[in-house]
Amino acid sequence: MNFEAIKSIYYYEMARTRRTLLQSVISPVLSTALYFIVFGAAVGSRMQEVDGIAYGGFITPGLIMLTLITQCISNGSSGIYFPKFTGTIYEILSAPVAMSEILIGYVGAAATKGMMIALIILATAAFFVDLSIAHPLLMLFFMLLTAVTFSLAGFIIGIWAKNFEQLSLVPMLVVPPLTFLGGTFYSVNMLPPFWQTVSHFNPVLYLVSGFRWSFFEVSDVHPLLSLGMVSLFLLLCLGFLAWIFKTGYKLRP
Repeated sequence: MNFEAIKSIYYYEMARTRRTLLQSVISPVLSTALYFIVFGAAVGSRMQEVDGIAYGGFITPGLIMLTLITQCISNGSSGIYFPKFTGTIYEILSAPVAMSEILIGYVGAAATKGMMIALIILATAAFFVDLSIAHPLLMLFFMLLTAVTFSLAGFIIGIWAKNFEQLSLVPMLVVPPLTFLGGTFYSVNMLPPFWQTVSHFNPVLYLVSGFRWSFFEVSDVHPLLSLGMVSLFLLLCLGFLAWIFKTGYKLRP
């Protein structure tokens, strides 16, 4: 294992975050803070509790998960797309560095940035809502597993994308609707039976529900099922990346 290569890629990607601090960190934190102000403080003060939890606290895990998924996909995809766009990807591929080491460097940096922003938002939430974490270690593990999984998914999108429109397609047009319809702002038990069944086909439901359980021990699906779904998606991403590295799909002319 070439740890110097991994460290070089990782540090380069983290340095890119420092150069774009306003866009990479401050913007998503401020955007999520507005959700807390509008839904947690303004709307939440006029709503009843959901599953025995104050509404502002109930939506907090979902908002954190929304930001975590979006940021990990965006960082994972842009990290590998821009070397393709500028042509420097061929210098990386021709270097004595294994594809697994390139993957660890880029995905590790994307997951770190996503985790960092999610933890900042978690700390920010304490200023707006009353928050308690029943299982902090499980919460961190679930957050880390989600960050790595969706950073891998972002890496795949970055390899697949031909232009900036395709690069932003999933994080902008796919993830937010799935998250809003995945129990972020409500419990699926509040829906009619038909729509409850439909909601269980939404993969984001399992992410939000499992993450919420680590906070309040309340969830729409069993937490072990949530962990199983995230782990399954992680394995699917790894399997697809193994095929990409074997065939050189959109990496080699």
